[in-house]
Amino acid sequence: MFNYLDFEKPVADLEAKILELKKLSESGESVDVGEEISRLEKRSTDALREAYRNLTPWQKVQVARHPDRPHCLDYVEGLFTDFTQLAGDRTFGEDNAVIAGFARFRGESVAVLGLEKGNDTTTRLKHNFGSARPEGYRKAVRVMEMANRFGLPVISLVDTAGAYPGIGAEERGQAEAIARSTSACLGLTVPNISVIIGEGGSGGAIAIAVANHVYMLEHSIYSVISPEGAASILWRDTTRSKDAATSMKITAQDLLELKIIDGIITEPLGGAHRNSETVIKAAGDQIAKGFADLAGANMDFREHRREKFLAMGRTI
Repeated sequence: MFNYLDFEKPVADLEAKILELKKLSESGESVDVGEEISRLEKRSTDALREAYRNLTPWQKVQVARHPDRPHCLDYVEGLFTDFTQLAGDRTFGEDNAVIAGFARFRGESVAVLGLEKGNDTTTRLKHNFGSARPEGYRKAVRVMEMANRFGLPVISLVDTAGAYPGIGAEERGQAEAIARSTSACLGLTVPNISVIIGEGGSGGAIAIAVANHVYMLEHSIYSVISPEGAASILWRDTTRSKDAATSMKITAQDLLELKIIDGIITEPLGGAHRNSETVIKAAGDQIAKGFADLAGANMDFREHRREKFLAMGRTI
């Protein structure tokens, strides 16, 4: 069954009626409902377009977190061939929240990093809901060092509410691991591109997203803290999450205007979860264009990143 968001209720009602009529038609009853189905389908599309015409920041948070939204492994399957996943940080163990390895992207060898949330109870528990532990970031550093050694561009796919804040993670050096992963991104001598495909939460996201080009899907979010966390700190009231989302400037449109990101990838009508194949292809096209632009610039990729991120404080 399709998961509808609160603001999609008019669409849900219309699509429920369409489904009823289609079942009636398939039952063999001598009732011609084709014309009525066509009329309702048009109304449904119009209602969906109206619902997504001017989404509020909080509604974008809901879309970014939609359970049916394509996740990191969906992009890996759709964009790459010959993907070879690596495991372990050579220090403590494996972290399934971080996907890391090497693959071919449109015929070219690349390193791939990603944060995977999972899409059902079993996989969400396996991937810890996309919240990485220190060993995950150390695995990312390991792959980035190998990418440097072999001259392979790096692609990162970000979808996390943030790094895992548990006691064990803190005991194993969570903050240090995030800092070293961020430093590894900045020190890459090869080009890297990051795409925020859902949530980009705090240091847990930026640890693999300090890239020459950072893109966001149209309805994704990127922030230093979740709206709920911000509301809890600012007002000690999580019910004010909507206010926090508006004030924090977390949408792709806000961040492009502030020059925090480099571009927005358009999502299909109704969000990425309504047409995964289309949005995954669009992300691939944008990544390919980004690498082509970087290759044509003949630049020092470390200096480019340095100037890019230093300039952020001067443009806000």
